[in-house]
Amino acid sequence: MEAILALEDGRFFKGRGFGACAERGGEVVFNTSITGYQEIFTDPSYCGQIVCLTYPQIGNVGANALDNEASRPWIEGLIVRDFSEMASNWRSKQQADAFLKAHGIPIVSHIDTRALVLHIRKHGALRAILSTDSQDGEALVKKARVLPGMTGLDLAQMVTTAKSYEWIEPSAELSQLSGDGNDKLEKPYRVVAYDFGIKQNILRRLVDAGCRVQVVPANTPANHVLAMKPDGVFLSNGPGDPEPCTYAIEAVRKLMGKVPIFGICLGHQIIGLALGGKTFKLKFGHHGGNHPVKNLQTGKVEITAQNHGFCVDPDSLNANDIELTHINLNDQTLEGLRHKSLPLFSVQYHPEASPGPHDSNYLFKDFVELMEDGNIRETHAEAD
Repeated sequence: MEAILALEDGRFFKGRGFGACAERGGEVVFNTSITGYQEIFTDPSYCGQIVCLTYPQIGNVGANALDNEASRPWIEGLIVRDFSEMASNWRSKQQADAFLKAHGIPIVSHIDTRALVLHIRKHGALRAILSTDSQDGEALVKKARVLPGMTGLDLAQMVTTAKSYEWIEPSAELSQLSGDGNDKLEKPYRVVAYDFGIKQNILRRLVDAGCRVQVVPANTPANHVLAMKPDGVFLSNGPGDPEPCTYAIEAVRKLMGKVPIFGICLGHQIIGLALGGKTFKLKFGHHGGNHPVKNLQTGKVEITAQNHGFCVDPDSLNANDIELTHINLNDQTLEGLRHKSLPLFSVQYHPEASPGPHDSNYLFKDFVELMEDGNIRETHAEAD
């Protein structure tokens, strides 16, 4: 098949088509990860976006169910330099082409991805149409121009679970260490996890850390969560603009101070808004597995995986109540915060990233320690 990517500013790229014979629209972003393309395909945070992968060859290790972050791919389309029709890996169960095709997702290959990335870096993330059906570039540009922008979109409602469910599966490495071991793992901490587009590896890491996790829909009221008597509340990653998620912001305000809270990515942004801060849209976002972040508490630099288009404005936060804990070394944007008196902290990046990096795995332990401290205080209060 022939394929075309048409940008809203009138530029278009032509190449070879793979995946589905389809036409899909969204915001074009680029991801600089070298490995883990299936995690990218299935990350719900990419809802509404066409993803350009800067690593040149994609598809060569196929696809398998263990590497999924959701039950299906969420990207609108895929842009690559060289797409491999053959898969050669002992873990592969399906060709990547067939995996995306089954879900109606088109792929454009054999284009100059370096030129596209430079264009996005100069002009910012752009709306676009990716088509393996129509090749009328001018008509597709017109369609791209009427697509909704990412600002103001509440996409969390599109990707969240319809009903609550329990998650008990640990990560693959922990499962292997314990044999059939999930029933033998200690899970003393009850965690309610808000699903704004939650990645499954976050749930696995929470189980690894000793948590019994109940996942709830994005619009679950705070009183329903408190009725579950959780030891902690987790706020997940997700797509779109955090500001329209008023239901989540309100819930977090009611939960603060009553239960330990940990947020990642969109969850971090929702916490920032709940604390009275503001958010803003980045020019072309942070997407990749190689972003340096400085931990201001330890002075150490962590290599992190990131996937976000919005950030919390650190100047909008009350410095008397909030401590900034992590800063991005590329552009000095805020990557983490904690409350000085309440059991609450969050990070903008992804400590659970699979295949990695794993520099920030300690954050799940920090969450457990926060819940443990809360349980100790509660026990002492009951004794008194």
